[in-house]
Amino acid sequence: MKTSWSSQALFPAASSLCTPYLLLVPLGLLAAVVVIPSLGSSHVRSDGLGVLCPSLGTDGYSVASGAEKLVSASATTTTAQPEFRLLVGVLTTPKRYERRDIVRLAYALQPPVPAYAQVDVRFVFCGVDDPVDRVLVALEAARHGDILVLNCTENMNDGKTHQYFSSVPRVFAHAPYDYVMKTDDDTYLRVAAMAAELRPKPRDDVYLGYGFAVGDDPMQFMHGMGYVVSWDVASWVSTNEEILRHNDTHGPEDLLFGKWLNIGRRGKNRYDLKPRMYDLNWNMDNFRPDTVAVHMIKDNRRWAAALRYFNVTAGIRPSNLYHLP
Repeated sequence: MKTSWSSQALFPAASSLCTPYLLLVPLGLLAAVVVIPSLGSSHVRSDGLGVLCPSLGTDGYSVASGAEKLVSASATTTTAQPEFRLLVGVLTTPKRYERRDIVRLAYALQPPVPAYAQVDVRFVFCGVDDPVDRVLVALEAARHGDILVLNCTENMNDGKTHQYFSSVPRVFAHAPYDYVMKTDDDTYLRVAAMAAELRPKPRDDVYLGYGFAVGDDPMQFMHGMGYVVSWDVASWVSTNEEILRHNDTHGPEDLLFGKWLNIGRRGKNRYDLKPRMYDLNWNMDNFRPDTVAVHMIKDNRRWAAALRYFNVTAGIRPSNLYHLP
């Protein structure tokens, strides 16, 4: 409803970009993670990115489209240009290793996205302060290349979302995306379904997600479970000094994000994806076959229910090494 608004089966490739961090772990490099200066009260702008994995580019955990093919054993790989590119930032915390493993597998075993889209998935932290976490997160970065470390103290509603949207346009300035998504690690996003939703949409001034009402405006805000903005909107957030000047980054992140856009008259092309984006109820009996994203998957039991419903393990090969249903 409009109100005005690559896979090799998603398997991650090891990132050459972050491999040096793995090699230098024994030397204690991660004991002193250097962080680019943050967006502070002085309004000095920076990438806002910690250097645990400094510039992901096109490396890392990506959903390549089915358009990629190997011409021959000796030829270079040719890739058809997608119609659009989507960056998905999964906001999480360093210690949630098991959850990230589940989420990676959940994305990796989805069907490939269509050839018209490229979707890249990154796990987004604030600063990794604990020495143990620095080593273990560095292993993830070296192996998967899908870690994005921001320069902020870990939080949920104290500026992390603003730091993410402020950092992305500068970090990926060399290869801008068409859309940027923020989602959480208790949300299961069906990537191909989201790509199909975005394909016919404009490439600018877009604000899309699970819409909910505040006051008299039925489409004033998008639920924090996951929302998408076009690149121009993310860039506007990144350069809008008024947000920082008024210290307007502390509070419920989805409400604040909608407030910024409303005040700035941005995101005029708004799309409400209810009921295809929704919260999973406590009985876990409201899954939909046309789901784009389902939220409130808070524990392994609920993840198992979601993955079972969407037949994620349907293609498991028979083997004498295991006997699984």
